[in-house]
Amino acid sequence: MTSTAASTDTHCPYCALQCAMRLAPEASGDLAASPREFPTNRGGMCQKGWTSADLLRTPDRITAPLRRTADGRYEEVSWDDALDEIAARVTALQQAHGRDAIAVFGGGGLTNEKAYALGKFARTVLRTRFIDYNGRFCMSSAVAAGNRAFGIDRGLPFPLEDLNAADAVLLLGSNLADTMPPAVQHLSHARAQGGLVVVDPRRSATARLTDDGAGEHLALVPGTDLTLLLGLTHVVLAEGLADAAYLDDRTNGLDDVRRSVAAWWPERVASATGIDEGRLRRIARRLAAAAPCHGGAGAYVLTGRGAEQHTDGTDTVTAAINLALCLGLPARVGSGYGCITGQGNGQGGREHGQKSDQLPGYRMIDDPAARAHVAEVWGVDPDSLPGKGVPAVELLMGLGTDDGPRALFVHGSNLVVSAPDARTVTDRLRALDLLVVCDFVPSETAMLADFVLPTTQWAEEEGTMTSLEGRVIRRRAAVTPPPGVRSELEILAGLGARLGATVSLPTDPREVYDELRRASAGGRADYAGISYDRLDAGEALFWPCPDEAHPGTPRLFADGFAHVDGRARMVAVEPTGRVDDLTRAAPLFLVTGRVLQHYQSGAQTRRVARLRDAAPAAYVELHPLLAARLGIEGVEEIRVTSSRGSMVAQARISADIRPDTVFAPFHFAGLERVNSVTSAATDPISGMPEFKVSAVTVEAAQ
Repeated sequence: MTSTAASTDTHCPYCALQCAMRLAPEASGDLAASPREFPTNRGGMCQKGWTSADLLRTPDRITAPLRRTADGRYEEVSWDDALDEIAARVTALQQAHGRDAIAVFGGGGLTNEKAYALGKFARTVLRTRFIDYNGRFCMSSAVAAGNRAFGIDRGLPFPLEDLNAADAVLLLGSNLADTMPPAVQHLSHARAQGGLVVVDPRRSATARLTDDGAGEHLALVPGTDLTLLLGLTHVVLAEGLADAAYLDDRTNGLDDVRRSVAAWWPERVASATGIDEGRLRRIARRLAAAAPCHGGAGAYVLTGRGAEQHTDGTDTVTAAINLALCLGLPARVGSGYGCITGQGNGQGGREHGQKSDQLPGYRMIDDPAARAHVAEVWGVDPDSLPGKGVPAVELLMGLGTDDGPRALFVHGSNLVVSAPDARTVTDRLRALDLLVVCDFVPSETAMLADFVLPTTQWAEEEGTMTSLEGRVIRRRAAVTPPPGVRSELEILAGLGARLGATVSLPTDPREVYDELRRASAGGRADYAGISYDRLDAGEALFWPCPDEAHPGTPRLFADGFAHVDGRARMVAVEPTGRVDDLTRAAPLFLVTGRVLQHYQSGAQTRRVARLRDAAPAAYVELHPLLAARLGIEGVEEIRVTSSRGSMVAQARISADIRPDTVFAPFHFAGLERVNSVTSAATDPISGMPEFKVSAVTVEAAQ
């Protein structure tokens, strides 16, 4: 690892907060990361950011292509041999089974350039419709709800710093204090006003921010977020707290929503959610008092994965948006609705072609005009582009079947740990004729592959990322990669050449990005005016930005929502019930989530000694009453079992969780893999898996 400069200003490789950091060589020659001032992190950084440079020194880094041998071991091969053989096997499979015999699975941590190139490669070289990415597990319900309500999806349609002056913030299913700690400082004013409301079955680190009069924690029954939101909206409308002028001027669908929430009076909601009617009314009134229509300084409704990762996740987010619209919050400076994006490029990663139904610029693949525009940029016939693919879970469950893909390329994802019903997904990966994984460490998924192709990492590459606010930022190289390692752009170009590509597949990130700008021009996520030069000059640029004279769009909807009539659409929704509901055989809820020290599947953070030492293993959190009933003590291992599988981890007894619920983090593999237990049931609109509610039994491990 050789430093390219005395110090390099870049951004953290982990979550979508994209904290600004500086990488500088130490006396030992190793890189060290330190925070720098930026609007999202305000000079702060979490443990993951502080230790991020350690990952570049991981001793098990892969630096040469690996090929699986007949006896299951791996041998190093040359790049030419690896790419030649992969291309030959892809060609043979497509000749035998058609173009869709090959599938591609991307990641929300890839740069915009790599995400764009991956989508282009899939649709113009492989010409397969089967491409999706792990953002389907993260943001898809909020995406679907945002698109139908507002006509556009941007996680936060306002800068994060706008939260700073709000009197009230309703936060549903997000543990910011552990997942992106520097973001918590933006909640300070709401806390000072007693206006932070955290909805979570656990008393998480974020829920504890409501202590001492700073707000309220609503420890609802898992999976009842939608019912809670219907009850809050009922109170707002029944008590005349809505912004009537705003609703008349800026929305459609209020009458349908009014009729639908009429049935969710507070006493009924209390019986379903476990939140008593007095608290429900108090929260609704507090949000209304903070709304501009009642003279308040501002209010926000924010959702995270806890509210979204359900089979009714899209409708849950729709209910959150309906509540925000009733209060007149969206499109007002200092108020609004937003979704807390998780992955580092969860926003940009879905905008430029990794998602099964989208083309660059957030164009939809079944729109003839969108196909024509992108095809012209790529220099292909629009009719040659494949049609809409399928969402991630459907794609994964079809792998290796008679009618499904026979080969899979995986970029930036560790499916063996992160996918729902992971035992079944692992079986499907094993059933493939060809599995190619691009990674830099031997992750659990890489160790199932026929070929592992070693890739450059965040501090070794140039590119752009898009934060949770839609702010495009520059990633800069601070060190040169080890010999033998290639970027995904180089890998795709090498495969394209061997597969007879007729399109250009540039390997220079700037060239790829400039093409992305042309492909996105005129789309909902228009990057045409956001150049490297402008970003390098220090401009803070938010999409849409249609030309280089445009200042970017920090706040959406100032001139109307993105539907043709400029009005937001309110959609009546109803709870559908949990797919995996409690039974005598499975009487407890399992919820999953993150811990402070780890990220996603843990393939990276479990390799950082300082993080691993602080959080070395999974655990199962359970209430003292439940532990006493089951005869479980905090020092023993327990087994959590669903109809799909089980996990084993140490018990952690805590009063910070409901007595009918257990919690386990999802960063761990092997016997500690919680996704052995979770369900692959999905939201019918978004394709989001129901990670957040599983019916389970708990017992001492034998």
